[in-house]
Amino acid sequence: MLRFAIKRALSGRDFQRCRRRFSQVARNEASLHENEVVIPKLPPFDYSPPPYTGPSADEILQKRKQYLSPSMFYFYKKPLNIVDGKKQYLFDENGRRYLDAFGGIATVCCGHCHPDVVKAIVNQTNRLQHSTILYLNHAIAQFAEALASKLPGDLKVVFFTNSGTEANELAMMIARLYTGCHDIISLRNAYHGNAAGTMGATAQCNWKFNVVQSGVHHALNPDPYRGVFDSDGEKYAKDVQDLIDFGTSGHVAGFLSEAIQGVGGIIELAPGYLPAVYSSIKKAGGLCIADEVQAGFARTGSHFWGFEAHGVVPDIVTMAKGIGNGIPLGAVVTTPEIAEVLTRRNYFNTFGGNPVCTAAGLAVLQVIEREKLQENAHVVGSHLKERLIALKDKYEIIGDVRGRGLMLGVELVTDRQLKTPAKVEIMHVMEQMKDMGVLVGKGGFYGNVFRITPPLCFTKEDADFFVDVMDYSMSKM
Repeated sequence: MLRFAIKRALSGRDFQRCRRRFSQVARNEASLHENEVVIPKLPPFDYSPPPYTGPSADEILQKRKQYLSPSMFYFYKKPLNIVDGKKQYLFDENGRRYLDAFGGIATVCCGHCHPDVVKAIVNQTNRLQHSTILYLNHAIAQFAEALASKLPGDLKVVFFTNSGTEANELAMMIARLYTGCHDIISLRNAYHGNAAGTMGATAQCNWKFNVVQSGVHHALNPDPYRGVFDSDGEKYAKDVQDLIDFGTSGHVAGFLSEAIQGVGGIIELAPGYLPAVYSSIKKAGGLCIADEVQAGFARTGSHFWGFEAHGVVPDIVTMAKGIGNGIPLGAVVTTPEIAEVLTRRNYFNTFGGNPVCTAAGLAVLQVIEREKLQENAHVVGSHLKERLIALKDKYEIIGDVRGRGLMLGVELVTDRQLKTPAKVEIMHVMEQMKDMGVLVGKGGFYGNVFRITPPLCFTKEDADFFVDVMDYSMSKM
């Protein structure tokens, strides 16, 4: 009726003009609805933290600037004050919930404040917080036995430390003592720690101070994305043999590498590389050291240890981070024969093997097995990677998606052909994702790679939310 009334009130020409105007508005509205991007929402979660009554973020930042080392940097323009955590979620001072896709830098594997891990820590602390390994205690012995059972071959002797840096320092010293050689080979782009020896093995200028670092040679990085030989692992391995032939006496102490470089930007070594390198190192009398500080403890999903995906068995394995779910704990595992070298002198670590830390470590292992977190890392990680690859097809800024399990990397570039690092753009996307409730890390030499290393209890719903938030953030660039 309204249409006929309007038609009677208007001339024929005016009516046609008005009808076209209405049709155009309708088409514009339909187009808007069609292109409308739904803002992703956090998956539901049945936990609310108790009210926080401590100092504000601004107060803490002021004290941090006044009393803590200026070398301590932080994420985001306005740093977060994280006061609570549960499973794969973190909470700020206002009770706002965030999906944790960084896991305290690949450290929280069981989930924040897992009740079984917390219970083990509290019970042991109430009973005995610290004595010394000069006395007997069940916690260190039980954990060492359980840990050794997760490793292949004759890797059965454990020495506990407090961190990954300490573990790698000890592993390098053991290799040098056992072989009687000083030269160690590591990879360019590697990060193994920030003490004297491990800084030498680290091969990024961002993490190296101008101090004496001797006896380490850095081989070509077998990087399938940026490397000179693409994914041809055996060609990269030839460089290690060349270093042995032309940079050493022909004999070496060892070779140290991660299976997936963490700080380096989640770079999975090219297929066929490790078997070929291990062979060259063995012929040169050296030991093979697997740095599992980030890739270990079921994070890669397909295997419990990163090196297992390459079909090799190292002589020494170092670990930290996920071993304690946030407790300061590290370890070196080797064979009985190699372990004997430490009996030549006294070697001691006051807090290595502390009852509280080793009780926590045993609880972590039990949770990983009981809750099938390795399987979850594989299933959820595969789903997440598939969705990220689909996102790469949508946005030119995504140059590469890589990694395995819940150790994934997304490299941003401004030019896919030149692989120009998108240093500014990644900061913008990180800020946007934080504002929408997602916390994620970044790394790589150029700082342009998202490091996705969440707790292993991450769900498919979390993975979908993560990708949807990244998608939304990139669509607004």
